Amino acid sequence: MSIDAFAATSRPVRVGVQIAPEHGLYPKIRDTVRAVEDLGVDVLFNWDHFFPLSGDRGGLHFESWSLLAAWAEQTSRIELGPLVNCNSYRNANLQADIARTVDHISGGRLIFGTGSGWFEHDYDEYGYEFGTAGQRLDALARDLPVIRDRWTKLNPPPVRDIPILIGGGGEKKTLRIVAEHADIWHSFTNAETLKRKLGILAEHAEAVGRDVSEIEISTGVGTEVSEADLEEKHALGVRLFTIGRSGPDYDLDGVRKLLAWRERVSA
Repeated sequence: MSIDAFAATSRPVRVGVQIAPEHGLYPKIRDTVRAVEDLGVDVLFNWDHFFPLSGDRGGLHFESWSLLAAWAEQTSRIELGPLVNCNSYRNANLQADIARTVDHISGGRLIFGTGSGWFEHDYDEYGYEFGTAGQRLDALARDLPVIRDRWTKLNPPPVRDIPILIGGGGEKKTLRIVAEHADIWHSFTNAETLKRKLGILAEHAEAVGRDVSEIEISTGVGTEVSEADLEEKHALGVRLFTIGRSGPDYDLDGVRKLLAWRERVSA
């Protein structure tokens, strides 16, 4: 299966912003969420960690799903979700119920971003077994069908068929899981590496009988927005571009540049 199928997609270009719940107090985070939606961003993300990933590891930090519930109530248009939920922290059925609840609070705007987990400090401090990368990926592959099945049993069910975003670029296991389960695949890599991984994803999709055009390709954007990089990845089929912002200031200049590029490429 050719990677040309990714590039040929008619999906619109979308902009995501990951508001990292680190180094900022909640009133500032809440104001940033409001500003991001007002700017016209398409998707709002946070992350599922218990400590900052940059700067002081003992700095200010908040929990992912609690914030998402608040953001779902605060906003009215923007899609939202974790980038990404850590599969190891909660059993599969509980994850499904939490996601369904936030989906209802938002009126059907949740994206269930998930992954196998990687930040060992989170596990050690909160008492979760870290294991190996392979074990964590096997658990993700095992739990995703359970999560999807639980969504069919909950009363009330999710507002919509909740899109599943899977983050990570492991070529043997992660991309196989993407081919089987994901509506969106997210990675953070350069264009050359992305092209190779898209080819591998296409091979996995063919093996499981999946049409790759069903999978939206998503990528992280660097701190400095490079239009040349954006255009190279757009030509490969990326349609969701996400930039991260951290506290205490949550500067949105890069977000504005990314939105301006979206308008030009979509014209």
